[in-house]
Amino acid sequence: MKPTLTLIAIFVAFNLCAQDLIEFRGIGRSGHYPETSLLKQWPENGPELLLKIEGVGKGYSTPIVVNQTIYVTGIKTDTTDMLSAFSLKGELLWDTPYGRSWTRSYTDSRSTPTYSDGKLYVSSGTGQLSCIDAQTGKLIWKVDAVEKYGGEIHRHGDAEAPLVVHNMVAYMVGGEKNTMVAFNKNNGEEIWQSKSLGGAKSYASPTLIQHNNRPIILAQTTDNLIGIDARNGTTLWNYNLIQYHTSRQGVGGNTNPPLYHNGEIFVTSGYDHPGLMFSLSEDGNTIRLKWQNDTLDNHHGGVVLLNGNIYGANWQHNSRGKWVSLNWETGKANWENEYENKGSIITADNMLYLYEEKRGNVALVEPSTEALKIKGSFVINDGAGPHWAHPAIYDGKLFIRHGDVLLIYNIRE
Repeated sequence: MKPTLTLIAIFVAFNLCAQDLIEFRGIGRSGHYPETSLLKQWPENGPELLLKIEGVGKGYSTPIVVNQTIYVTGIKTDTTDMLSAFSLKGELLWDTPYGRSWTRSYTDSRSTPTYSDGKLYVSSGTGQLSCIDAQTGKLIWKVDAVEKYGGEIHRHGDAEAPLVVHNMVAYMVGGEKNTMVAFNKNNGEEIWQSKSLGGAKSYASPTLIQHNNRPIILAQTTDNLIGIDARNGTTLWNYNLIQYHTSRQGVGGNTNPPLYHNGEIFVTSGYDHPGLMFSLSEDGNTIRLKWQNDTLDNHHGGVVLLNGNIYGANWQHNSRGKWVSLNWETGKANWENEYENKGSIITADNMLYLYEEKRGNVALVEPSTEALKIKGSFVINDGAGPHWAHPAIYDGKLFIRHGDVLLIYNIRE
């Protein structure tokens, strides 16, 4: 079985009702979208623009699509995060306020909603966790989780996409009392707490893995990478990450969901933090560092594993970076190439999709261990602010969000 198919099979086998689970960065938050029959070369001016939706609210979050409905968060007033539902024709179906926005820095919305069993789970920039009916937009339950559990948010606000696990929603709170709290996904009642290991909640959303039939949540605070038993909240292990934050910038800014494959975990952040590969013990109770790489230190655009290689952008400074490919097994860099600037990356149908953050260049890339092979590109001219929202792919369509505007492109063959 090819590595790409192996990765997908692992997540689908343990998807906890994945037929009904739609979340940030696709399958298992890995950056993989299960689309096929997509274009392998784009026209000169890029793929066909099908729809432009204006007025989605200011935000850096990614839209999700469920049952022909688009769900996206945004700020439409000064201090309130809003979840909106749109039809695929661009019609606004409903708006629901769900919490206080972050007002200290980069004030746009952050959280990508998670969909499960007809409900949406979303977090405000100040750490309020909400459950909303996907059809009507009615608020079902809400908990001010960070305040209630004495949590602590890192300097640029809460960017978490809540993690659905079986009948629970697992949510990072950080701080000195707890690391994570799990709530009943139907009524918001507490199920378990995991003990604090110190450090604020980071920007990275947690991920769920199945390691030798054991469900483990991979979580990151500003200080640590942590393995949590999803069944009861027990901390299995932790590894100090802040020791690698040697730059004066971005200390504690762990930003990207980790990648898991064949008992190994890859994590990366920007600011000269090296990419780190860990091996899990057979029982999942311990980890050890396998290798580190100083070339790939992804800022906040995510990384993907495809055909045995990791792809992503690195950090040179806050407004500059190159694109990189690493070998998963050895950590050796295949290449480091210039393309406009650093940004976010996803994959579908054995192709890579790059969204550069400074000027909004979008590129289709053929995966290769030789060089960055671009098979078409275009520029996003609509919207305002940094191009920080990760792209997404649903039903042969590429979704690009830039500030208050959502653009939908046809990328099917």
